[in-house]
Formats: sequence, structure tokens, C-alpha cells
Amino acid sequence: MALRIPFPAMRVLALSATLAFAGPLATAQAVKPAAGSLTIAFAAEATTLDPVKYSAGVDTYFIGQIFEQLVKPDPSQKRVNWLAESWEVTDVGGKPVLDVKIRKGVKFHNGDPLTARDFEFSQKRLADPAQSRWSHLQAAVERFEVVNDHQFKIHFKEGDGSYIADNLQLWAMPKAYFEKVGEEGFAKAPVGTGPWKFVSRSVKEELKLEAFDDYWHKTARPTVKNLTIKIIPEDLTRVAAFKTGAVDWIDAVPPAMIAEVKKMPGVQTSTVVSGNNLFLDFAEQVPNSPWRDVRVRQAAAHAIDVDAIVKAVLFGQGERYVQVGKGGAGYDPNLKPYPYDPRKAKELLTQAGFPRGFDTNCYNLTTPREPNVKEMGEAMFAYLTAAGIRCKVQGLEYGAWINLGRRGRNGPPEMDGVISWMWGQGIPGDPGTAWAGHLHSFVAGKGWGSYSYASDPELDTLVEEAKRTMDPAQREAVLQRLARLKHERVLGGLPTYRPLVTLAWRDKVDYTPWPWPGFWRNLQQIGLKQP
Repeated sequence: MALRIPFPAMRVLALSATLAFAGPLATAQAVKPAAGSLTIAFAAEATTLDPVKYSAGVDTYFIGQIFEQLVKPDPSQKRVNWLAESWEVTDVGGKPVLDVKIRKGVKFHNGDPLTARDFEFSQKRLADPAQSRWSHLQAAVERFEVVNDHQFKIHFKEGDGSYIADNLQLWAMPKAYFEKVGEEGFAKAPVGTGPWKFVSRSVKEELKLEAFDDYWHKTARPTVKNLTIKIIPEDLTRVAAFKTGAVDWIDAVPPAMIAEVKKMPGVQTSTVVSGNNLFLDFAEQVPNSPWRDVRVRQAAAHAIDVDAIVKAVLFGQGERYVQVGKGGAGYDPNLKPYPYDPRKAKELLTQAGFPRGFDTNCYNLTTPREPNVKEMGEAMFAYLTAAGIRCKVQGLEYGAWINLGRRGRNGPPEMDGVISWMWGQGIPGDPGTAWAGHLHSFVAGKGWGSYSYASDPELDTLVEEAKRTMDPAQREAVLQRLARLKHERVLGGLPTYRPLVTLAWRDKVDYTPWPWPGFWRNLQQIGLKQP
């Protein structure tokens, strides 16, 4: 399909992108060698350290320490050029071309220089469905052109606004090293350009990293030499390790303990809105499912007092959102959550032909990917049951949960009821990729609707239009229209909340929170304060 943005609009985008994404430059000033050691704790574990193999946002907590992208949000959430020194989108023969110049002097951890060939290699790996879960995100790429060692161009078949919104998508991966050690060797000993070098990993226990002395950025970098990331999913155990000094920094302070941790002497905290968007999704793809009726989905929306649950279960550590978080692309302040109204919920069920309600499976994530996520799911399912949507709750660990939700896989039947789900829209937020995955109808082998139970031709058309549209103002309008229709029809899930995440560290730690990669777990600047 031909790109619908006229050439002048593409030129405006090129100019605005070059200016708005002007990022920090590495200076020539002397850098003191990193020194000392820190031990920190994450509540969740990664499934992989390979940027092509990742399955969810939690994986980026770890991948983002070792690997880097072309563009990166800074601590103020402003997107800045990172490995890209500059970039622009132009029009060639009626098709968009992304022209990127990468920084000179950037090295991989093994000493190899970063070149355009490495990004060509990265793009090919990401586009290969045999290796990547996200090959569909490269589907609009027609060809990759290496101009010279520090410049490349990506030629698109048609517009791809999500490519721009998702930080230009590519991770820097070393072609020569990968070809030397192979896929298995790369997974066991990953090499990137990031501030941290891989040392060792014990799955479900710890990851050991070392500050990269030759890291290109001379100011935004770690000042501590050795970093150990402990994996401590149990809340009480993680906080106890922090209290005793066994660890110096923790993420995901349990909501019930935030006040206590803040009162601890010599402790600092930061509470931030996660880029993860949580929602309930319904099995509309099952023949004769009650969830195919919009009135049943609206009944569920009225049946749950999300505000009360956030207050009681999360101790207020959650932010309501309606389709898009505040400040995200397509955010519409006029959209309001469905009000809690159990009488209205029962009326809608009666109108839909279920005056006595109905029974349904309700699948709940029990692995703590977000604080109290298990308890939040249980509370929401209890509200549904009270309204007549009687939940048969089934708890699932992460692996079983994500496999149940994924469409087109081989194995047991697909999700057939209600599932507590999540899909990050990023920081700053953009729903394009998420909605392509859980709102667009499932299309086998194409990436559309990879975790979607919805099927609405009008919304499919709009999701595809949003993806093709590279002009920011035009894309914003499409996303807002999508948000309104998605809200009215309760399709692609019922938005519930975005978690507030509290990080805590001791006074001796010099730490600046960076939002991405890793939803504020990016340890771009951490060290020990000078005595």
C-alpha cells in the first residue's frame, strides 16, 4: 500500500525529528575509573539476555544494562539521540527512508568498534521469525543500506510510525562476535555497547556485571566497578535483605511497606509510574462466548471498583488510565473510566440474555511481575463474581500465563474466559505496537494480534493506518480515534491501572533513575558517593 503522507510532510518530520531528538554528546573530559562494589535486588527474573529473544518488558531490565538502542528517553522522559548521532526521515520515490548517522568511537565490550554493519546484522536477526518473536515489527522494511561505517539507511515499503515511536527499534549487536561464538555462545556471554559488561549469570539467583571502562558516554555512566543483581521475588525477603544491608538498592518496594521503608534512616526512595499498562482481556475469539456481546464487556467494566482495589490492595500505588497513559501518544483527557455501578452491570447482563449471570474461567498471573499483581487479579475477579460473572479462578506462573495468552501456538486450547493481562506502552507512552498485538485481529504468521482475542474490521483498519502514518500530528489523531472506539466497545481489553513503582537505596549510593530500557530499572548512572 502506498504511503499517504505527502513529501512536504515527510520533510517536516525529518526536521522536527532531528531537532527534538538532539541528545547528549560524549565529551573528551577525563573519566575516573569506576571503583567499588554494589549489590542490588530485582523482584523479577529475565527469560533471556538476547535482545532478539525477549518476550516481555521484564527482560529489558537485564538486556538494557548490556545493550543499547539508537534513541533513549532521558531521566526527564525526553527522547534523546543515543547511539544515533542524528537521524531523519526522507522520501525517496514516494516511500519513506530512515537515514541514520551513528556515533564514532563507540566500542563493544570485546573492543570491536560499532559500525553500520552491526546494525544491519541486528535488523536481519530481528526480522528473522526463526530467531525473533518480534519479526513482524520489521515487516515494513524493504531493504537495509549501509552507506559507510557510520551511516545507514532503512528503506521502507510503506510508512511505519511505530518504528519511530519505538526508539528506532534496533539494538546494537556485534556481528563478528556473534558469528564467532554462535547463537548459544552469545546467549551465555552477551556482548553489547552498554555501560555494563556481562560477567556471569546464575539463573533465578544473580547476574554479575562490571562497568565498561571504554564506555562512550563520559558523563552518564556508572561510577561503581562491580554490580551484582540478586533475584529476590519474595517481597518480605527482598525488603529484609535491604534492611540488613545485604543489598544496597531494591526495586518494587511492596506497597504495604513503602511508608516503613521511607522512614528508614539513611534511605532514599523514588516513586515513578511504570510504562506497563495492565488490563483485563476477554475471550471474544471463542464461538458462542458471552464476551462476544459488547453489553457483557461493558457489564464487566461497570462491575469492578478499580479505584477501591488500587487503594486497598496497592495502598494507592497505581494510576488509573483510559487506553493511553497521561502524556502518551493518543492520550485523550476527555475519556473517563467506566464508573463502578453494579446495578448497571446486572442490567447489561440481563439485556445480553444472562439474567442469572454465567460461569467463566478467570486466569490470574501469580508471578510478581508487578507489585501485588496476584492480589489485584483476585480482587477484580471477586467483583465480577459479585455481579454475576462467576469466576473460576486459575492461578498461573509466568511461563504458563504468557503461553496461554499467545495466539496461534500449538498445545492446549487458547484462553477461553477472562485473563489479567499487561502490555507496556513504554516511557514516554505510545500504544501503537501494543494495540497491534492485543487489539488488532489475530493474523497467523503476520504478527497482527499475537495476543489478541478481539476482531473488529474498523479498528483493524485504524490500527494499520496508525502504523503506516509517520507524521506525528496525523498519527496522534488516528490514535485518539482508536482510543475512543476501543473504549466504547471495550475491545482489546478493559484498562485497569498502571503501577507506581517505588525504588529504594541507601544514602551511600549515588543514583539517577533512567526510565528505559527496563521501566526505571536502567542502571545508567549508579555508583558510590565519594566520602
